[in-house]
Parts: sequence; structure tokens; C-alpha cells
Amino acid sequence: MRLDYDVIVIGAGHAGCEAASAAARLGSTTLLITMDMNKIAQMSCNPAVGGIAKGQIVREIDALGGQMGIVTDRSSIQFRMLNRSKGPAMWSPRSQADRMHFSAEWRAILENTPNLYMWQDSVSSLKIEGGVVRGVVTTMGIEFGARSVVLTAGTFLNGLMHVGPVQQEGGRVSEPASHGITEQLRELGFATDRMKTGTPVRLDARTIDFSLAEEQKGDEDFHHFSYLPGVKSELKQRSCYIVFTNEKVHEVLRDGLPESPLYNGQIQSIGPRYCPSIETKIVTFADKTSHQLFIEPEGETTHEMYLNGFSSSLPWRIQFEALSHIPALANVQAYRPGYAIEYDFFDPTQLTHTLETKLVENLFFAGQVNGTTGYEEAAGQGLVAGINAHQKASGGEPFTLARNEAYIGVLIDDLVTKGVDEPYRMFTSRAEHRILLRQDDADMRLTERSYRMGLATEERYQIMCRKRKVIEDLIDFARNYSVKSSIINPHLEQEGLQPLKQGAKLYDLILRPQLTIEMLAGMIDELDALIQSFDEDLRLGAVEAAEIKIKYNGYIAREEMIADKLSRLEKVKIKGKFDYSKILQISTEGRQKLEKIDPETVGQASRIPGISPSDVNILLLLLGR
Repeated sequence: MRLDYDVIVIGAGHAGCEAASAAARLGSTTLLITMDMNKIAQMSCNPAVGGIAKGQIVREIDALGGQMGIVTDRSSIQFRMLNRSKGPAMWSPRSQADRMHFSAEWRAILENTPNLYMWQDSVSSLKIEGGVVRGVVTTMGIEFGARSVVLTAGTFLNGLMHVGPVQQEGGRVSEPASHGITEQLRELGFATDRMKTGTPVRLDARTIDFSLAEEQKGDEDFHHFSYLPGVKSELKQRSCYIVFTNEKVHEVLRDGLPESPLYNGQIQSIGPRYCPSIETKIVTFADKTSHQLFIEPEGETTHEMYLNGFSSSLPWRIQFEALSHIPALANVQAYRPGYAIEYDFFDPTQLTHTLETKLVENLFFAGQVNGTTGYEEAAGQGLVAGINAHQKASGGEPFTLARNEAYIGVLIDDLVTKGVDEPYRMFTSRAEHRILLRQDDADMRLTERSYRMGLATEERYQIMCRKRKVIEDLIDFARNYSVKSSIINPHLEQEGLQPLKQGAKLYDLILRPQLTIEMLAGMIDELDALIQSFDEDLRLGAVEAAEIKIKYNGYIAREEMIADKLSRLEKVKIKGKFDYSKILQISTEGRQKLEKIDPETVGQASRIPGISPSDVNILLLLLGR
């Protein structure tokens, strides 16, 4: 039995799985420790991956050589591209997944990854010597040594679940909490606090009247998460359904508020603003007479359904009485009630951009222990932490992502620079360069970097190169191909579009909002022939990407120029150059914030809440700039 490893990962949730997989594939001997090997990458809450901004993160994980996109595609039971009515910077892929299949796919990947080993146990403490982590100690009393350790304990650190007045220790229903690590790190000076999240009731589909619900089917086109060809689901596709609460439902919930742990003082921790419980909704939006709920299947064949939008910690009787007043759920039976869970997290400003802790060397945090919420945010952090755990163990260079490179870069920079005062969830609005961070081009942004580092495979890199060549060829063709008005006008008039007064370049036609490359290929034989000559496995995605680059070229160029200007501040290093307490020209709040965060660059300093533009100018003046 091996007791020493390069990297140890604590926890096999979405962050832990990505961290362990990345570290091992980069060459580190890696041990993944989990309480239950039958709950690998468990979808603790909704059985879905992606969504607004979250879908972009999953595509970035895939572009970097991570596994979440592949696992999701293989276990998908419905795929939708959200926000198609808006610009491409807002398009966000989302997939319903078979929860059991998702977990099984992840376990199969982990068990067949060279250098990766698993151990079923709970970690009770970290081995720390001279400010450097050296390994872990488990509840079985086993000591494992490591050069780097990644903590991805999710909601398990001192986890406490609530259903009305009933409280149970645990990180998930029927799973024990983890004790010891928070207390140990707090003694070392780590700032820690409590957060709260919740999950809804699970319903039996056999007792739902779906004729009284609105059916929501998935898309039937080429979109999916992974950029690799041939990665697809063989599972039966299923619909979701929409229902609404009503005044009678709200009346029952309001009457039950005195018994809600959220409102009677039983829960004191910080809850999520953007995924509130149903009782929070009726209080915060008291003027609304109804709220939309989604009935989502948990798998291909199961009758278990997830009631998205109805998270609650109310007593089970109140939850079920309220649901009985929704016509489609009048006779519903449930598998279990919704519950809230409180857990420990650590102030993420105690981390560097590699997700290594500032207080203990070679110790990395990823996922909900950093105050985030969501599978995707956790997986993105896990991937970066796993890469850097390997790099630190092997003497490699740190790996970080800038805000103009990836949503993952925005996520991590927000965490380590601004901290959190509520569970952090990614939105497109958080990214100032979101036109550059589209879901269609994550491979163009990130795959080559990952390939040079050794994580993205040769196959993935060559696919990216082929796609780039197709996009370039198509754009070049559009710039140079002249369209005669006599040939194109009959087609335009048939579509009810303005005809050409004279010939034009194909590129200019594509710029028209009403026209797409696909439509034009049906009108221009040479264009259709070019498209058909491209490899089938990347044809549709490359055509879409080329069209976006053409239609939004002006916006993209402008955003690149702005990003380039801002990136200059990211190259001005200031870490270790100042004693901020002595720079009296900066406000007291500014000095305190700068001392706490100890930013790496002037760019990071400029994003710290409380740091004014004049404070930044003072730093630049002191640097002689």
C-alpha cells in the first residue's frame, strides 16, 4: 500500500474530480480521498450542467482538457442553448444529465487514469510542518504524505442540515459531515465563516399530472459541450416541464414562515442571493402572485423528478401542503423533502491566483470551501488547483488565467481580489470582456496553452488547429468572393429581403442581420461546395464560429483593444514592493485593503473594493510611472 504521493485531493465532488484528473494526467502520482466511492461527482442539487455563464465555464474546462464537458455529453438527457435570442456573447449551453450515469462516467474516467489512485475515508487533519503542508491524516488513523494537497470538501466541513426544526449533521442527505480541518486551519490564522445553501423536494413522476404542465423539449442540433468529435449521449432524451405557484401556495408558505429555520433564527449563515429558497422568494417578492418552477427528470428511466425553484427548509408537512395547491401536483408523492444545509467556508482572499493558500505553502482550496456555489464554478476551480498542485509538486511554473482569457479567470480573480459576502455564482455580467469569452471559441482561447503545458492531448490540439484553419478559410473566401446581384437577388426577394443594387462581397452579405452563412450556402453553389469540403465532425461548429467573427468583428476588435490597454496594468508587479501602512497618501481603508489582499499587480489592486483610481495613480507614481 502506497503512503506517499505527489498530490492528494480531499473530496471527490466536481472540484475534486477535475483536480485529481488534471494532476494525474500531468504526471503527478495522485491520491483522491472520498467518503463514499459510490458518490463520485454526485449531483447533490439539480441534475443539470451549464446555464447562463456556467455553460461557458464548462466549455473552457473542456478546451483546457478537463473532463466535465465530456462526462456531461455522455450522460445528457436534454441539451439546450440558452439565450439564442440575444447576441453570441450571451449564448449559454445547458444540459440535463442522468445523475447516476454522470457519476458512473466520472468514476470510470478516474479509475482508468494513470497515476491516479482512490481511497475511501475521511480526512480529519492536515500534516503541516514549518508552514508547508506535508500530507493528511484520516479518521482511520492513516497518514498519507504529499508534496501538494488540494482541499475540495464542498458542504461537508461541519455540515448541518435543516428540515423545519429537525437538524442533522451531514454534508448531504444520509452522508456524514467532516470535522477537524476547519478547527485546525482556524488555529493557524485562517478566516472562516458559515454559508447556507438548499435543495428542493424530489417528486415521483407517476403522481404528476403532466397534462397540466407546459412541456419544454430540448434542442435537436449539433451543439454539445465537448469540442471533441464523437462525444455524445446514447441515452433517451427527456422533456422538462414548467408549472407555477399561486396565491394559495404562497398563503400556505407565509403561514409557515414562523417555522422556517431561515426566519426563526435557527439558520444564521449567509444564503445565496441568486438561487433563493421559495420562502425567501415570497418575502422578497411579496407583490408577485406566482413563481415559475421547473420539473426536471433526474435520469433516463427514473421516476424521480427535481422541482427546480422550490428550495426550502420548511417543515416537510408545509412543503407538501403548499405543493398540493399546484394543479399538476395536486396528488403528488415525494421521495424526500427539500432541506437547507450550513457549512464552513474560507475567505478566498487568503488565496493567490493559483488557488494556493497564502498561510500554508503547497495547500490549495477549490470549490464551495472558497464561498462559491454551483458544479461548474467548483469544477473550474478544481481544474486550476489541480494543475497548480502538480506544478508546485514538480517545480513547474504557476498556471493562471486572466480576466480577458476565460470566465474561470474572472471567477478566480473575483474570489481572491474581492472576497465573498454571499455564495458566489457566475454571471455573464461579471465579465467585462464577455464578447471575447464566448462559448463558441473557448478552444481557440485556451487549448494551445493547455497543450503546451501537457494537459490537452495531441488529438484535441490538432482538432483545434483544423477548426481554426476552416474558420480562416471561410472568412477569407467571404472577403474575396464577389456576389453578382443578378444571381443573388431572386433568392433575397424570395426571402422578403432587400435586393442588391449592384454586386457585393459575400462578407458584406453575411453582415446583414437577416442572413446567415447557412442561408447563403443555399443560394451560392461555390459557398456550399466549400462548406461541404470541410470535415464533417467540425463543419457546423466552425461555420457558426466564422459567422460570429464576421458579424461581430467590430465589437470583438474594440474589446480586444480595451483588454490590451487594461492588461498593461497586469504586467506591473507590486507584490512585496510596498509597506502599504506607510503610504499615507492612500486612504486608511485603501491601506487596510491593500495590506489584506497584498495584490500581485497594479491591475489586481485596481479591482479591490475600496481602492480608488487616485490610489492606483499613487502606486504608479511611486513606481516611477
